Amino acid sequence: MTSPEFDLVVAGAGGGLVAALRAAELGANVLLIDADEHFQRGNNTSMCTAMIPAAGTRWQDAAGVEDGPHRFLDDITRKTAGTADQRVARALTEVSGALVTWLADIQGLDLELVTDFRYPGHTADRCHSIPGRHGSHLLRHLVHRAQAHPRIELITPMSLREVHTVDGRVTGVEIASPDGNTERLTTGAALLATNGFGADRDLVRAHMPEIADAHYHGGQFSRGDALRIGERLGADTGFLDAYQGHAALSSRSQTLVGWATVVHGGIVVDSTGRRFAPETTGYSEFAALLAARPGSAGWIIIDEHIEELCSVFDDFRTVAESGSLVRAATATDLADAIGVPAAALEDELTAAHSAAAGLEPDRQGRTDTRHPLTAPYIAIAVKPALFHTQGGLVVDEHARVLAHGAPIPGLYASGGAAVGISGHGAGGYLAGNGLITALGLAYLAAEHVSSTVTV
Repeated sequence: MTSPEFDLVVAGAGGGLVAALRAAELGANVLLIDADEHFQRGNNTSMCTAMIPAAGTRWQDAAGVEDGPHRFLDDITRKTAGTADQRVARALTEVSGALVTWLADIQGLDLELVTDFRYPGHTADRCHSIPGRHGSHLLRHLVHRAQAHPRIELITPMSLREVHTVDGRVTGVEIASPDGNTERLTTGAALLATNGFGADRDLVRAHMPEIADAHYHGGQFSRGDALRIGERLGADTGFLDAYQGHAALSSRSQTLVGWATVVHGGIVVDSTGRRFAPETTGYSEFAALLAARPGSAGWIIIDEHIEELCSVFDDFRTVAESGSLVRAATATDLADAIGVPAAALEDELTAAHSAAAGLEPDRQGRTDTRHPLTAPYIAIAVKPALFHTQGGLVVDEHARVLAHGAPIPGLYASGGAAVGISGHGAGGYLAGNGLITALGLAYLAAEHVSSTVTV
């Protein structure tokens, strides 16, 4: 029997890098392709804040944080009101600790536990990130590791056109260059890591109409390729209405302001100068709330203390350097500067300060412990955005794609190409769900592939 040209073909050099690196480490020969020659600055991994949620890690132990896979799973279940895919969620929470340990010890990532703030929905400090807290640094590091590995061949731009099967088992793939030239390769395994369908407006409007008119802030090659390839093979799909929205994209710089501004004590007002929802509901579902306000836009209001705390984020510094921060000594001056009714904004800031100081209940029902905003104030114009979709091909605990509930031998999916762990809609998204699904399912796929091939 002739050996395949590659043990694994990975389509998508975002989270797919983890699959390539892990499989190659275990002895597999890997082809890694990406349709975007500029993927290092254009895919969703490169745009994220590099927050990898993981439970029961040595970083948590060192910080005295009590956590574990069961608690992480409970948080996912609570945030999604029990609608998350439990098999995938359990597999990801259980592998999360091993994943971040491998990224640090084997791949050399300088990981740290984020303890200066906590995103809504997490009951423990479990987000692990890197200095600068930006996905471009994470991606660049993994790309360099892949380029240096003798068992990994990285080719861009190159897209996956088809996955071929014989008797239901993967036997090869068809890849294509931008000029239309195609090539058929033999392989026993293919990982679809091409993200979701956020760049396909028709699919977005069909499955998540409430966010369809918002700005799309994701990879332009996230066009649903995995869905189409999988469906031609009879694959099951699920949670196609799920997505990560964001209510903190700078209107001026088109850069993520970051929800840390809010978690530290900032508030969000609309064009009338009024708050309209509890900001601790989460930045994903808040995007649709903001989209429904007058003009589909608003302002994040912070102060200089919060500005200093958020300056650890590369994205926030980029927003500041773009001139997006509007400063004012008083609430009245701030209202004049941003064009909202002064009486309304002053009333909201006074009430928000009193609530944060524990002097009165919060008007919107916000209950978190936070810094009371104090003049001088800073306002940042924001608009709602769709970052990435969270549904796709149904997979099992090994990231194997399922058809009528049974695995398609040799076919795997990860990240936005697969069902996520965010349940339905935007409300179930827990910070880091996108990255743990992208990296974690890729890691699980690589381990399963390596257990089935002779190396």
